[in-house]
Amino acid sequence: QVQLVESGGGLVQAGGSLRLSCAASGRTFRSYAMAWFRQAPGKEREFVAAISWSGGSTYYADSVKGRFTISRDNAKNTVYLQMNSLKPEDTAVYSCAAKYHSGSYYSSNSYDYWGQGTQVTVSS
Repeated sequence: QVQLVESGGGLVQAGGSLRLSCAASGRTFRSYAMAWFRQAPGKEREFVAAISWSGGSTYYADSVKGRFTISRDNAKNTVYLQMNSLKPEDTAVYSCAAKYHSGSYYSSNSYDYWGQGTQVTVSS
């Protein structure tokens, strides 16, 4: 069992930056691939970024590539999402997720555990 708790969301102006954190419980954190998804009001949940268990591979949605960076610190059981050059269309609830088994990094169906989410609002 893994419990995930996100933090770091908030209100920021367009062009600004935020860093989200996702703290995981359990000693098996390093066994899980991790990802960030987001969901805006009235829209479906969408993939943002993912990172392999070792941190050696990362994956990004085209809409955030070059602006967002995912990283992890296995010693701290934490995954991060550094978000730069934020746009109003990045406004959403951001959730982290953990994946133990094989399956697409890009599909929410592949993930076993989810956090409660943190709100990110980007004003124009």
